[in-house]
Amino acid sequence: MNIDNTYTREIERWHAARVARLTAPDGWLSLVGLDWLKPGANTIGGADDNDIVLAKAPAHLGTIEWAEDGALSISLDRASDATIDGEPAATRAGLIDDSHTAPTIVAFGSVNFIAVDRGGRKGLRVRDSEAKTRTQFDGVDRFPIDPAWRIVADWQPLDPPFQLATGTVIGTIENYPAPGKAVFEREGRRFELYPVIEVPGDTQLFLIFADATSGKETYGAARFLYADMPRDGKIVLDFNKAYNPPCAFTPYATCPLAPPENRLVLRVAAGELKYRESA
Repeated sequence: MNIDNTYTREIERWHAARVARLTAPDGWLSLVGLDWLKPGANTIGGADDNDIVLAKAPAHLGTIEWAEDGALSISLDRASDATIDGEPAATRAGLIDDSHTAPTIVAFGSVNFIAVDRGGRKGLRVRDSEAKTRTQFDGVDRFPIDPAWRIVADWQPLDPPFQLATGTVIGTIENYPAPGKAVFEREGRRFELYPVIEVPGDTQLFLIFADATSGKETYGAARFLYADMPRDGKIVLDFNKAYNPPCAFTPYATCPLAPPENRLVLRVAAGELKYRESA
């Protein structure tokens, strides 16, 4: 069997799974809103007299309270027919944000929202499974699959890990631990990248990078790539699996930007191209 054909099928399977996640009812294409809360009481609903107006919501869905200790709670109107974590709720309930493994989901009709915490700012991330961005999605363009962009890089561990300061599209800074750096040669030059641990306990490393295609052929802020943990002093960076961040598809995400350390003076002609709708 031709090795290149086997590799191509592997990348195609990976891409199909990527598109399935993107287009799922709770995928990034279903985002329709990101509304920031204020401390104290926040009324929510479809009517214009609410603090936060949500399309398709009952006129007065309820109230979210942001307490002085940072805790969030929600009280739903009895006539709203909304659910909290799948259960009808007409009483006050805690609202767990996405800094936890299982944030609280408030749903009505085809719409749902969760609370998010971004550096102390709290808001509501709103999804609609019937969003046009999802129902009218027409695929993601890519560079041709090229096995030469599957790079086996040298791994140089760092102890203690380097804290990679990473900006976001909303102006906050996230610090990710980089346990080492990937070093490789391309076109006669030496390049370094810092993969990070996105969440403690992760079994893969996460790479936020930009290159000479960024803002031209590919999304300008960054592209993402996951890599298996290093083995025997090597780490595989398969740029055919480089993909667009959520912000390439929706203005309602809070994506990280490629840090200066991960901006390559190299044209990485592999992975996803700029999404047509974001051009």
